[in-house]
Amino acid sequence: MATCHVAFLPFMAYGHMIPMADMAVLFASRGLQTTIVTTSSMAHHFTKSIKKTINYTHQIALHIIDFKPGFPPGIANLDQDTSNEHLSRLLEAIRTLQEPFEQFVQRSQPNCIVTDICLNLREIFKDFLNLFIQVAEAEEKSYGVIVNGFYELEPEYVRHYREVMKRKAWHIGPVSLCSTIRTEDKLERGKKSSIDEHECLKWLESKPPSSVLYVSFGTIVKVTSSQLHEIAMGLEACDVNFIWVIRNDQEKLIPEGFEAKMQAKNKGLVIKGWAPQVMILGHESVGGFVTHCGWNSMLEGVTCGVAMVAWPVMAEQFYNAKLVTDVLRIGVSIGYVEWSADSTCEGVSREAIVRAVARVMGPEEGDKMRVRAQELKEKANTAVVKGGSSYKDLTTFIEDIKGFKSES
Repeated sequence: MATCHVAFLPFMAYGHMIPMADMAVLFASRGLQTTIVTTSSMAHHFTKSIKKTINYTHQIALHIIDFKPGFPPGIANLDQDTSNEHLSRLLEAIRTLQEPFEQFVQRSQPNCIVTDICLNLREIFKDFLNLFIQVAEAEEKSYGVIVNGFYELEPEYVRHYREVMKRKAWHIGPVSLCSTIRTEDKLERGKKSSIDEHECLKWLESKPPSSVLYVSFGTIVKVTSSQLHEIAMGLEACDVNFIWVIRNDQEKLIPEGFEAKMQAKNKGLVIKGWAPQVMILGHESVGGFVTHCGWNSMLEGVTCGVAMVAWPVMAEQFYNAKLVTDVLRIGVSIGYVEWSADSTCEGVSREAIVRAVARVMGPEEGDKMRVRAQELKEKANTAVVKGGSSYKDLTTFIEDIKGFKSES
């Protein structure tokens, strides 16, 4: 039987491109022909993933499709501009990819197309309510859903989806575990790190186990200047070591002298730009994670066995936060309850930060959370190896699309 061909079409944001690239590597490792379809401006983000498959039977292929002329340079860059206006313009640009993508499908005839839940090439939605409606409709029309998760993380929900809703779903993750086995893979995940990795490791290794708090809100969340000030004051007041990641455009907004003071005390590192998150979270000195609860970050926290301070801001992050705090019981809520339509983070006091951090990093409640998190870490690692639930689900998926191919 001819090799099955799977095409991947990721949304143009790091939180979407990275796991889909990991997924393509995973599929290639199981002997499938894989192609990532993206624009010329985004293509360089996938070169590392392609290199990982150079010795596989089928190396990841890259197919370029581009927006129609008339859109400004950098239209696909959500790092610098996350406004609703820019997102609407990007979605308008994505609409122009419909025709070249269909041409690719007609020529290549992949057996399966794995597209991002945020992509709908048929119609541009005029507001976010329509977005969620169309996502649900697209899901119903699809053959099934591939989930970057593992059965043991949320078994009741997996069973409900499959048995009650009667939907096909394959939980094949955490895909980050399949691509970050080596230290160099952890360092190279995503962009080039903004800090010298050896300097970061040296600093981490100078700290006791579970004594460091990692603070990051991802690439899209916009933290206001007043909130940055409260975070800085809260971290200074906390009796813990910390690594705090901020966006490049926020460097001048943190309190003057704060970074130098923390370095002088050997208490904290401030990373401006991209951080090697998986490497940091996986270090034994890290015991806590202040996170916006994006699915990737939350899952990386789980796979590294750390307790979390859940600080959701937008999108589905509030549901993810509930999973962390109420279902898995591996974290506490920051207490922030207002959903942001424009990804703005604000309104949490330094006192609330100190209270939440004390609970997560403390010896009583925090240690119990870490025990539960470590148990989930072990389950995640077991899931992705041969015989594990995610390994089996991927095998089932491959058999399903081969069977679908035979019937068609």
